[in-house]
Amino acid sequence: MHRTARRGLAIASTIALLITTVGCSGDDGSGPGGGSVPGVTDTEIVVGTHMPLTGPASAGYSKIAPATKAYFDYVNANGGVHGRKITYKIMDDGYNPANTQQVVRQLVLQDKVFAILNGLGTPTHTGVLDFLKSNRVPDLFVASGSRSWDQPDKYPGTFGFNPDYTVEGKILATYAKTNLAGKKVCFLGQDDDFGRDSLAGVEKVLGAAAVAVKQTYVTSNTNVAPQIGAFKAAACQVVVLATVPGFTALSIGTAARLGFKPQWLVSNVGADHPTLAKQLGAAAPLLEGMVGTNYLPMQNDTANPWIQLFTRINKEHNGDAPFDGNTVYGMSVGYLFVQVLLAAGKDLTREKVLEAVQKGGFQGPGLVPLRFSAKDHSGYGGQRLSRVSGGVQTYFGPAYETDEADGPVNEYSADPVAPPANGVPTVS
Repeated sequence: MHRTARRGLAIASTIALLITTVGCSGDDGSGPGGGSVPGVTDTEIVVGTHMPLTGPASAGYSKIAPATKAYFDYVNANGGVHGRKITYKIMDDGYNPANTQQVVRQLVLQDKVFAILNGLGTPTHTGVLDFLKSNRVPDLFVASGSRSWDQPDKYPGTFGFNPDYTVEGKILATYAKTNLAGKKVCFLGQDDDFGRDSLAGVEKVLGAAAVAVKQTYVTSNTNVAPQIGAFKAAACQVVVLATVPGFTALSIGTAARLGFKPQWLVSNVGADHPTLAKQLGAAAPLLEGMVGTNYLPMQNDTANPWIQLFTRINKEHNGDAPFDGNTVYGMSVGYLFVQVLLAAGKDLTREKVLEAVQKGGFQGPGLVPLRFSAKDHSGYGGQRLSRVSGGVQTYFGPAYETDEADGPVNEYSADPVAPPANGVPTVS
């Protein structure tokens, strides 16, 4: 990404200030057991998250935090991190921003968590950025691709995880431009930064005028017939969906009811086939031909060593819950957090964790690189395309990476790394 020298200086100054203030006033003896760092004792690290365990985004997403916890339980059973066990406090916000503010305040002010990890949702997490910043709480690996998390000058303690939605929009649009040339492209997105950032990426590649019809939805209204009806009336042939899983299923199901059969191109956050198939039930064959994106191993790739590891952990520590892309995602977040804790060292502080993340260099199950640096707080930098064929979701073609600006969409060819033999990262 293109950054000016002036912004770089501002970022460095802001991070230095955060690290200084965190060390001086954030670690004030309020941790469990009277430790000097909130959430940290000689034997425990307490972190928290907000997740939609219920509500309009719970389909699929309610499985993420339990999978992360299962990975932590696996690590704990293998000795923990520098002798400390990880305790993961999972709070349900129902994908309601007002609830998010309440539960995050509880985690920070009452539970004294060390960090917020993988808080989910663009509209939900946006509302707690300033609170976490003012309380100097590390805000790690937000479960959303909003560009809001990549503001190291404004929010030096916040880091993303997902590829940002503009990157994703560019990759999906490049597929449409290359493989569906001449077809009328339309767009449905969530009425927040999720949808807006995704549309921005699509338009960077195709041009604003090339997106014939642009519609939005809100999660409080499950009737998407007006939007899908508008697509049908305009004879849209390709529809890009920036939707959470429930609204991917609603859109595809509604289209079938209206006799509308476009080519669907779907955001990674709403394209997990097992989740959608469960939502659609007997109508799951409607997913045939759907093109999506992802950046982690496919959940059904049983030959992949990461899937083998996560499947075993799921059986041993997650009650052998149905295994899907959300399980893979949650455990991948857990693996990265353990890597960061190891890199931060045994003398764990909030500032050392932030320093470790922005130092970067982490390799794990991702198909593309993580971008962490002092100047870049976004997460993964690209994606690979998938397609549902014969009821099975598989990857096709190469992985791609790009930026959120006007840079090209390039193939990424490096092979992913294999997991450690025992599934627990080591200090690099």
